[in-house]
Amino acid sequence: MEAEAERVEHAGADGTGRADRLGRAHGVSVRRGLPAGAELRVAELYWDAFGRKLGPALNPPEKAVPFLAAHFDTDRAVCALLDGRLVGLAGYQVDGRALTGGSASALLRAYGWLRGLPGLLLLALLERRPVPGQLVMDGIAVAPQARGRGVGSLLLEEVAEVAAEHGCREVRLDVIDTNPRARALYERRGFTAVRTERTPYLRKLLGFGAVTTMHRAVAAREEGPSAP
Repeated sequence: MEAEAERVEHAGADGTGRADRLGRAHGVSVRRGLPAGAELRVAELYWDAFGRKLGPALNPPEKAVPFLAAHFDTDRAVCALLDGRLVGLAGYQVDGRALTGGSASALLRAYGWLRGLPGLLLLALLERRPVPGQLVMDGIAVAPQARGRGVGSLLLEEVAEVAAEHGCREVRLDVIDTNPRARALYERRGFTAVRTERTPYLRKLLGFGAVTTMHRAVAAREEGPSAP
């Protein structure tokens, strides 16, 4: 279940070095994977960012948050911590696995057939999968108290590093038409729009009427010197 990055802070980063300086200046650190035992906190952040979009499929929140927490693939995320507290995360999918999971049968068990089947159909409308050589963002969220600290920029740069390590040529994400602030951040971090899909049938249901796909090229990793 892939979701475009909503409610990202309007950071003023203008390059990788700038993002790194922001992170150090504001005490923000970035790490790979979800911290042990942080699944519920991550699910709360994720729902705060994407609840409006995922709500028609997964509401009510008191059921959706535990469901998300129980089905994360914990090594498919990078996290931002401020004074040791999780304040942001970016999920991604690569090599057949994504941050957000949960099989159809798991969703039906949690929600029942009457509620679960429509939910599966709605989630299928949001599904995005990477092509070979591509890493797809699986959502990015930043806690309200950490916005404006360059957290979104730091997370995006770390995801680009992950993509390079997996031999990917590009990072892909999808941004909805009602989130221009997020799109502006992505453009500052090197993403360019490649196509826009009009989805007027989703506007009343999910709150948006178009989805723009954006790509960022990833530089190939240089091979180290050969051993003598």
